[in-house]
Amino acid sequence: MSNRSAEQMPVKIKIKTTIWNEEGKNTAEFITFGKYIKKENTAFLQYDEVQEQGKINTIVKLSNNKLFIMRSGAVKMKLLFRQDKQLSGLYDTPYGKLTMTTLTKRLDYFHDMQKSVGNIELLYDLNVQGSRAGTYHLLITYTEVLK
Repeated sequence: MSNRSAEQMPVKIKIKTTIWNEEGKNTAEFITFGKYIKKENTAFLQYDEVQEQGKINTIVKLSNNKLFIMRSGAVKMKLLFRQDKQLSGLYDTPYGKLTMTTLTKRLDYFHDMQKSVGNIELLYDLNVQGSRAGTYHLLITYTEVLK
């Protein structure tokens, strides 16, 4: 990181999601800006995205080989991931809460402090209300934005 606080840096974030389900393969990508924050042994990525439903604030938290994704705003969701574990989460809709379970097949995290870049790779099976929603591959890459 540059001479700014070692705790936080502005970043450009690229998010690529690939989903395999009954309908085949679907890939979506977007680029946004946010913050990378490091507190002791925990790293955070914080960013906003705008979708048809409205603005969504997303926090990705990495600690102790666990990944937690929390979304608030137009979409409210909490999902937890841990390698080779099946874990429960929630998706809050206008019609009620949906239970979700994830089975994490791959969880990799890389951060290079000298180059101020990093990436998070996540591969998991998702079930919603007990029904298989598909296999998801999430790749998040981030780079420090110099002013």
